[in-house]
Amino acid sequence: MQKDWGGRISVALAYPNVYRIGMSNLGFQVVYALLNRRQDVVAERFFLPDVQEMSPTGDSGKGLVSVESLSPLQKFDLVAFSLSFENDYSNILKILQLGKIPLLSRERTDFHPLIAAGGINTFLNPEPLAAFFDFFLLGEAEGIFDSFMDLFRDLKRFNTDRREIIKIMAREASSLYVPSFYSIEYYDNGLIKSRHVIDPSIPESIPVSRLDLDTLPVRRSTILTRDTEFSGKVLVELARGCGRSCRFCAAGYVYRPPRFHDEGVLSSMIEEILEEGHPLGLLSACVSDVPGIENLTGLIVERGGRYSVSSLRADSLTQDMATHLWEAGQRSIAIAPEAGSERLRRVINKHLTQKQIIDAVKMIAKTGDFSLRLYFMIGLPTETREDVEEIVSLVKKIKHHMVKESSTRGKIRQIKLSVNCFIPKPFTPFQWFPMEDLSSLKDKQRRLKKALSREGGVKVSFDVSKWAYIQTLLSVGDRRVSSLLLALHENDGDWTKTFRNRDLNPDFYVYRRKSFREILPWDFIDHGIRREHLIKESMLALRAEESETCRVGECTRCGVCGQRNKDELSLHKALSGGEEL
Repeated sequence: MQKDWGGRISVALAYPNVYRIGMSNLGFQVVYALLNRRQDVVAERFFLPDVQEMSPTGDSGKGLVSVESLSPLQKFDLVAFSLSFENDYSNILKILQLGKIPLLSRERTDFHPLIAAGGINTFLNPEPLAAFFDFFLLGEAEGIFDSFMDLFRDLKRFNTDRREIIKIMAREASSLYVPSFYSIEYYDNGLIKSRHVIDPSIPESIPVSRLDLDTLPVRRSTILTRDTEFSGKVLVELARGCGRSCRFCAAGYVYRPPRFHDEGVLSSMIEEILEEGHPLGLLSACVSDVPGIENLTGLIVERGGRYSVSSLRADSLTQDMATHLWEAGQRSIAIAPEAGSERLRRVINKHLTQKQIIDAVKMIAKTGDFSLRLYFMIGLPTETREDVEEIVSLVKKIKHHMVKESSTRGKIRQIKLSVNCFIPKPFTPFQWFPMEDLSSLKDKQRRLKKALSREGGVKVSFDVSKWAYIQTLLSVGDRRVSSLLLALHENDGDWTKTFRNRDLNPDFYVYRRKSFREILPWDFIDHGIRREHLIKESMLALRAEESETCRVGECTRCGVCGQRNKDELSLHKALSGGEEL
């Protein structure tokens, strides 16, 4: 999509990874379409060059250039990054350097573009990136971009002073956060002492943009290319958010309330995509929870289409869904027990029993010759050696039932385990918990690998615990972590050298259990979720007690859908009165 620049606001939409990864991101594609549907805006895409393409200035001497018109990054009015993964943060600085733009916000002049970011990571915790961005747009893009672009367009017409433009936007634009307008004081022990807004006309807290169901558009891919993770599939968002209330899951909290698109609207879109002759990728936090999902998948199969889905809930997977997946040609199904033991699944509020897992596995194996992918986590709060051993026990039971149900076919496809380290996330009940020590996690990985290596047909893979440590640092760090990212860039991506030569101790963020009373770096962001609710859920986790799933519009527990309830008022009173929790 290439538009004439004449008289238009120019936006460089940047994804801090290579083209193949960036174009697999549905949110990135949606924002690109949102911007370019406006007649007063021209938006062009930028990605991190592949290794073989990487050079200090680019072939033409212009620096990094856009996909559409080969225009240099520094010539745009606005550079907007889409941020979804913490481990991409170092690539932001590479892109700015390749684009000949100063890395630090305070070093840019009126001749440089404004540098902004959006995406889920910005409304979890943008503080580790505070030094590099002029501002962040917090929340769902469809609810922000038009009003923001109207204001930005008008300001650019009559004002060239970047700081004045940013200040007016901070006052008038909803859900816009400017880090440089807030000062942070720290105690000697490193905790945040206070947070002050420099200008009283700028809000102390920033509300996150969230769309109501009746204004929530159905997202779908706008650009198809074989060079993506989904290889030419049209991605369709079936729902946004999840009401299952798993205590480790940030998306389940910051996208509250969960919203499901109307079945009729989804059916019409699916019909349209099938007419175009494209396979589909159905996206949702939990596809099997979407109302009418069997009708939608049945429609695809009936029309001779092909589709794939992300992870399914074992307790909401139905026979029709399993059959439709087989008939559509999908040969792998993923479910996420997350923990091996019943106790630990209660800690994380998974609402999933071993019987439900085994029943789902039996159904899958009976339906067809599927391979099975299982997602587990290690290092979860309160996890014991016995909980880890229960992963092995559960996998053996799953294999037994797969073999038994597949006996008439005489073969069984592989069981693949993906075992990841727990990473605490903002705005979840586990935001106060630390990551487990790397040596302990590595020991658990070794024991699992040894125990499962003897099981034929079972393959296990682990994430790299070192990268989980870094992701935790970037997930829960404050704005002082910006200095580590800057040093990392200067050290050519060498984290070991960066940690060795800095005064800031990353263990302070990663391994420290946080107090319910302390100010957290992201506390200024307003999702409508009450802190008291998260504290209560955290305490229930320590007792291995489950709480209810979301009942949208019918309860007031978390605060997003209404008034705080009696229990949370009591908890608030306990906190205010100085009682220890």
